[in-house]
Amino acid sequence: MKQIFLSLAMLFFTAALLAQKPVLDIKFSEQLAVLVFVQNLSSNYPDNPFKTEFSKSPYNIRKYQNYINGLDTLAIDYTYQFSGFPYGSKLPGMTKELLNKNLIATDNLTDFKLRSIGLVPNSTLDQLVTIISEFTPIYRELIYNPNKDQFEKQLTDIIAYSNSKGIADYFDVGLHFYNSTWDYSIPFEIAFYPLPNSEGFTAHAFYNNFISAVQTDLTDYKVIFSVMLHEIYHIIYDEQSLSVKTSLYNYFKHHPSKNGMYAYLLLNEVLATSIGNGFVFEKLEGKTDTQDWYNWKYINLMAKQAYPLVKQYIVDRKPIDESFVNSYIKLYDQNFPDWINEMDNLMNYRYTLSQKRADFNTIKQLYPHRSMSEDEDEITPGSIEKMKAVPMTKIIIVSKNNTATLEMIKGKFPELKNWKYQNQKEFEYHILLNDKTWLFIINQKSTSTETIIKKLRINKV
Repeated sequence: MKQIFLSLAMLFFTAALLAQKPVLDIKFSEQLAVLVFVQNLSSNYPDNPFKTEFSKSPYNIRKYQNYINGLDTLAIDYTYQFSGFPYGSKLPGMTKELLNKNLIATDNLTDFKLRSIGLVPNSTLDQLVTIISEFTPIYRELIYNPNKDQFEKQLTDIIAYSNSKGIADYFDVGLHFYNSTWDYSIPFEIAFYPLPNSEGFTAHAFYNNFISAVQTDLTDYKVIFSVMLHEIYHIIYDEQSLSVKTSLYNYFKHHPSKNGMYAYLLLNEVLATSIGNGFVFEKLEGKTDTQDWYNWKYINLMAKQAYPLVKQYIVDRKPIDESFVNSYIKLYDQNFPDWINEMDNLMNYRYTLSQKRADFNTIKQLYPHRSMSEDEDEITPGSIEKMKAVPMTKIIIVSKNNTATLEMIKGKFPELKNWKYQNQKEFEYHILLNDKTWLFIINQKSTSTETIIKKLRINKV
């Protein structure tokens, strides 16, 4: 009898686990909203509604400007890597996002400080808390209180919309498609904050959090939820196991297509766009969105091209696998064969070695849409080995000790065995490496880096 009782108990326990769904905890976090408010007041940020309201207020004085400038220089953004994962497949740990997470999770700055000790030096944490404390009454007066009634109604409507549309179910869609996992006892905490007088909004996800502005005149919530799920799918992709990530990477790495690695570099954004802006939006709206899904052509076009494949996998409840990767690369090869020759695409994922740090800013200004990049201001055997291990476009700018440096570079890449060059002349050389990424070598003499980079072109493969 006891054994039967235990078996029944285990059966009910298993059924309860299977019936679980992810919890979406939607709320307003004043502490986070105040920090976002102050960040947007920085001179490093473009004009925005927060700046507009603050600039015409009596608080636009030296005292508060000093706090704003202080936040700009406050060192709160440290990162650490998860070794062993394929490059770019796992987000690094970020103290800045952990601090944001703690702001959302706590109800007052005392608890926030206690929870955050150790993430950054205590003196830095004290300065951050002081800035948030000083600007809280300003935020209430300028932003929250004038929009309080409308925003609180929006928050109630957003929660009702989420429940009525079964938004949590789309979380489960992503888990199954990505072959990923999530502990359902961990809620996904979603923090919205009001954004007056704005036509657009910003949003991003990290850990078990999503934060987003809400325009105060917004009444149609399907866009904000498709964007939210887009960002959440990045987190679900990030939470794939090491074995799943390694298998996916190897499917691309060993595929015979010359486009394999650049197709892989697009994968994360393409899938999040295809599912969030494609599948989810279609379900919420009742028809496919005919507008652009992403504001960069390579992701937008590839996401739309891959959508029928992605949708079929979702409908069939199939997780991403080698067959999916093969079909995805085939779509890339057939529809976008010239992308491997287009600098806008290649420079979005780059590893740059230069003997002048100013070169990094020059390249960033010319190619600002950057998904992943690494910069190093030394050209050494060690830095070249690090570069070789990364599946991104590789740029080496040689401007000092040219003869010896070029000879060292030639010796580090087997593909350069028969390379012939004249080190006394200025030149640019490029080659598609065995890892299916481009290597650019620039021997710089007198021409500016800006001029050289602007002239970079691929001899079509």
